[in-house]
Amino acid sequence: MSIPNGLSLLVVLGAGFLASANAGAEGPPSAARPDEPPIVAFVLTRNANVIDFSGPWEVFQDASFRLYTVSDSKEPVSMTGGLKVVPEHAFADAPEPDIVVVGAQSGSPAMIDWLKRVSARATVMSVCTGAFKLGTAGLLDGHPATTHHEFFDQFQKQFPNVQLRRGLRWVQSSDRVYTAGGLTSGIDLALHLVAKRLGEDAARQEAFYMEHSGDGWKEPTSTPVRAAK
Repeated sequence: MSIPNGLSLLVVLGAGFLASANAGAEGPPSAARPDEPPIVAFVLTRNANVIDFSGPWEVFQDASFRLYTVSDSKEPVSMTGGLKVVPEHAFADAPEPDIVVVGAQSGSPAMIDWLKRVSARATVMSVCTGAFKLGTAGLLDGHPATTHHEFFDQFQKQFPNVQLRRGLRWVQSSDRVYTAGGLTSGIDLALHLVAKRLGEDAARQEAFYMEHSGDGWKEPTSTPVRAAK
């Protein structure tokens, strides 16, 4: 999977203009903040994959969750295809999240340390090879997990104590940790987390609005990933 490093586009993303509260939403609110929408942190370091980030962002923004981007610093992060994002927070000053999204990216020691700390109370989801970052942080030891199909063998070799699940859209690894397969699988996992907090009707309406077909968000084996021939 090639990761170009062009620097052609600058996008400043902040949570404020995307995360207005949805007073009419039904279903259980965040357990940590019973009167407020959940806070979702999107971890972005060098070479972060755009769809791993933007797919779940669309899902959680449509659910009126509160979103922010976070990295080592507030300097622009160069993502795949030359997209640049200016993080809203650095790991040192980021608000405590309820949900953390980790897509494919280069990562950093500060990122791993932050994941170890916030995972004590937050739900953490990886997309694609973001599972390698969760594995490095020790969040998957002894638990099932998945990742992009092209990296199954590498993942199994690097993390022999993790129970690799091949071909699934997403896997619940533990009470608060989830891993998704490659790319668009992150949309299904994000919809699943919306369903857990707001109910299946809310997730179903979101999927319809996004024109996202299939039931992968309900059951990870309903649309299995198969390796190309």
